[in-house]
Amino acid sequence: MENYNQTSTDFILLGLFPPSRIGLFLFILVVLIFLMALFGNLSMILLIFMDIHLHKPMYFLLSQLSLIDLNYISTIVPKMAYNFLFGNKSISFIGCGVQSFFFLTLAGAEALLLASMAYDRYVAICFPLHYPIRISRRVCVLMITASWIMGSINSCAHTTYALHIHYCRSRAINHFFCDVPAMLTLACMDTWIYEYTVFVSTILFLLLPFIGIACSYGRVLLAVYHMNSAEGKKKAYSTCSTHLTVVTFYYVPFVYTYLRPRDLRSPTEDKALAVFYTILTPMLNPVIYSLKNKEVMGALKRVIQRIFSVKM
Repeated sequence: MENYNQTSTDFILLGLFPPSRIGLFLFILVVLIFLMALFGNLSMILLIFMDIHLHKPMYFLLSQLSLIDLNYISTIVPKMAYNFLFGNKSISFIGCGVQSFFFLTLAGAEALLLASMAYDRYVAICFPLHYPIRISRRVCVLMITASWIMGSINSCAHTTYALHIHYCRSRAINHFFCDVPAMLTLACMDTWIYEYTVFVSTILFLLLPFIGIACSYGRVLLAVYHMNSAEGKKKAYSTCSTHLTVVTFYYVPFVYTYLRPRDLRSPTEDKALAVFYTILTPMLNPVIYSLKNKEVMGALKRVIQRIFSVKM
């Protein structure tokens, strides 16, 4: 491992890319994914805002998911790209805390928002007549606000702990962003209490929502099975498969990473898994939801036609 000045208060992010042609190829690939994520999520937000046909609870939640993903990937990739391009792998102590805070806030908020979206689809398919009452705009606002607040509280607790412990080993974090468990491997004190809180947070913010989503979609699939309409079945299966694809890419690597005991974790595996929930998922969400949703594609055509008609 490279030798760094250990008297500095800055941390060193060892990064994701090896110093080789393969590393350069991976860097270019990640930058392209980042640009696709920015364009896709920003387009989704604007499309839902501009088209009145998408002013429904489902798409209101989807616009918030795009907003979270837009900020989520922007918290990680720009700093990683800067470090690779300029060869400066350092990040200040405060900068590391800020990055960690936003990462944990957005990660927690997205996990809870995905559960809210599953509940939305559950009510829409299993209780269609009660849908306007159970999933009103007010209920959507409450679910979104709760997701942000709970994500922020969880993030504050973890980030505050990480910034107040004493680091006495190498300042080199073997990761491509300030992931608190990776930071704590540099601590010169016993961190078993914190590892227990990570376990509890993972249960509350990842495992329980994932179980809730699985149960809700189990009920949905059962309801779809008893439908008489073939078109209704097809639409319901399409909606379920879309959301489950997003859920799988997001929750599974996250849960597998943070529920494993410290002795069974390896930095290389942690970084590879982190790519799924920090880089790939924010790019895939708008692609999956737009390409597999007729209403979104119809709204896109209307907005394009509107723009061209104004220019003409």
